[in-house]
Amino acid sequence: MAETVLSIRDLRVAFDTEDGQLDAVKGVSFEVAPGETLAVVGESGSGKSQTMMAVMGLLAANGRASGSARYRGEEILGLPARQLNRYRGAKISMIFQEPMTSLDPLYPVGKQIGEVIRHHSGKRGSAVRARVLELLRLVGIPEPERRIDSFPHELSGGQRQRVMIAMALANDPELLIADEPTTALDVTVQAQILKLLADLQKRLGMAILLITHDLGVVRHFAGRVVVMRRGEVVEEGPTEAIFSSPRHDYTRMLLAAEPQGGKPPVPEGAPLVLSAQDVVVDYDLRGSKGLFSKGPDTFRAVDHVSLALKSGQTIGVVGESGSGKSTLGRAILRLLPSDGRYRFEGQDITVFDRRRMRPLRRELQLMFQDPFGSLSPRLTVGEIVTEGLLVHEPALSATDRSRRAAAALEEVGLPPEARNRYPHEFSGGQRQRIAIARAMILKPKVVVLDEPTSALDRSVQVQIVELLRKLQREHGLSYVFISHDLAVIRAISDHILVMKDGKLVEEGATEDIFSAPREDYTRTLIAAAFDAKRPRELAA
Repeated sequence: MAETVLSIRDLRVAFDTEDGQLDAVKGVSFEVAPGETLAVVGESGSGKSQTMMAVMGLLAANGRASGSARYRGEEILGLPARQLNRYRGAKISMIFQEPMTSLDPLYPVGKQIGEVIRHHSGKRGSAVRARVLELLRLVGIPEPERRIDSFPHELSGGQRQRVMIAMALANDPELLIADEPTTALDVTVQAQILKLLADLQKRLGMAILLITHDLGVVRHFAGRVVVMRRGEVVEEGPTEAIFSSPRHDYTRMLLAAEPQGGKPPVPEGAPLVLSAQDVVVDYDLRGSKGLFSKGPDTFRAVDHVSLALKSGQTIGVVGESGSGKSTLGRAILRLLPSDGRYRFEGQDITVFDRRRMRPLRRELQLMFQDPFGSLSPRLTVGEIVTEGLLVHEPALSATDRSRRAAAALEEVGLPPEARNRYPHEFSGGQRQRIAIARAMILKPKVVVLDEPTSALDRSVQVQIVELLRKLQREHGLSYVFISHDLAVIRAISDHILVMKDGKLVEEGATEDIFSAPREDYTRTLIAAAFDAKRPRELAA
């Protein structure tokens, strides 16, 4: 048998919890050959990330692993940290899903990459800086001499992901483990990152183990696929065979999981609920500039954008990171300083201050991208869902609030007893349902949803889209749906705004935008989103 870079045999991972032992990985076996790209796919909770965390010795304190994981024939599972560090970051490197949580916000990115080089190579001083600049050029960071001293928050999402790749490649590893490396990126940046990884693989000859729930990415990028479900491998084989003739029902379900259908337009005479004219948002850069820094004092995030939202309508807002779409969503809810004219249900709210906006907050709700980050870990789900009631209906008794929480949770497909548990006890899709319940309990008229499905598995995305459609039908809700996922936008929106560099470059009915886009930028977004779903030349 040909030599393997990594061989995993009968790997088992268990966690000790208050409810007893949780078996997260149950006897998983597979191999990674030199230079190949292997994708490990499955829904959240399938055990794919925990498998690799066990191999890398990064399990949580209450986790334990058994079985075998061999690098080039040498057993590395369970090695003490000191011995394992001879492999981690040198022979085997890992890119994590969210670079903003993996990079230290207090240190320049160049210093963070340099730390990895110093630890494993023994280089110091100018030699380290030269290697960091070489890596930044390798991964396509513009102006590396300037960016080497930038802090993570000064980089875009795609640039931060490139920094993580540079850090992982610092010591020429033989195996690169990429855990959901493109999940939170918009489609054009996602295509750039995948192309970068493929190019680097050919140049450096390394193997890549890709952990993802995005089957479009898998078909575009991987040569072989391992499908995991509930801690077990249910199917394994060449990518084209898995996609063209899957043997397991679970694999067929994953491949079929795609938001379907479309939203019919609202009636011609539907009343206007919320309008915003000539919205302008400028950010003051003076506080973030050094004493001798040059450049403008302000950054225009939204540049004279208008929208008109009708009752029961969903406006999709699309564009790359930095296009201003999230800033626009907050501006129309009057959550940040901006210029423009705003009306809600016929009332001019342009000059409303915080005090005058407060009674309207129950009617104008916002849902965030990451429910785990927006749900307090110290509160029960019931306390989280009813938090708004304490502000807007303070006369309600604790019993009434609990009853309302149970009803809201049931409406979004969660059991009433969920209100006594904490957010960390739920999956990503369940946490998003909790966030929806928190917004819906106040019976709003307008909900701005900021990337509410980007971090979710495709099958869970389908469920959330169906839930949002159902709630819209039953309550006459109006949505502003911000997303870089054009498949989701197509399924849920009846009107689309396309933004680039703070400006509105195109708008129109959903099917008009998808079938006959007028602008090159729109065509680029659509091509980047759907090219990955077509067969391509696969990685070696």
